[in-house]
Amino acid sequence: MWELTPFQTIGPFFHHALTLPGGETLPGEKTAGQRVLITGTVRDGARAVVPDALLEIWQADAAGRYHHPEDVQEGALDPAFDGFGRAPTDDAGRFSFVTVKPGPVPGPDDRQQAPHVLVGILARGILARLVTRIYFEDEPSNARDPILQLVPVERRQTLVARAEDPGRDGLVRYRFDIVLQGENETVFFDV
Repeated sequence: MWELTPFQTIGPFFHHALTLPGGETLPGEKTAGQRVLITGTVRDGARAVVPDALLEIWQADAAGRYHHPEDVQEGALDPAFDGFGRAPTDDAGRFSFVTVKPGPVPGPDDRQQAPHVLVGILARGILARLVTRIYFEDEPSNARDPILQLVPVERRQTLVARAEDPGRDGLVRYRFDIVLQGENETVFFDV
């Protein structure tokens, strides 16, 4: 009689199998838009850091266009920006991305979505990729974002990156920590 193969969770193979050299820096020299640095830490339900997670981000360019054939909006697509990045966490559970602040994009019922970055998370113990969003705390259009409005008010702060003191390098800095489970768990979307 044949036995079923035992079920296993994802990883931990990210650091040597799925990393993308330079994947944490999305814009090139000719990319349009305000450069931003998003940093954070990934923690598990016991608040321990997750040193072997892999984060993928994808986003619109500074004009609100996605580098994707289904984006049929008017306006020019930034040829110097593909909107995709990938970075592993380090031994302290930290990650960082240099990107551009995305422009607003169309949403449900033709309502504009606030600028945001989509995030996918893979890690040991996670059975399926987790998906969340990063919104920017200094963005007034957050109050009207149709997706953010679906999240209970008391949980929305888990989707908002906090602005930090600017550096001398011209980057606008944001902090976005991810909690995989438990108190203050980051909101994850069913996609």
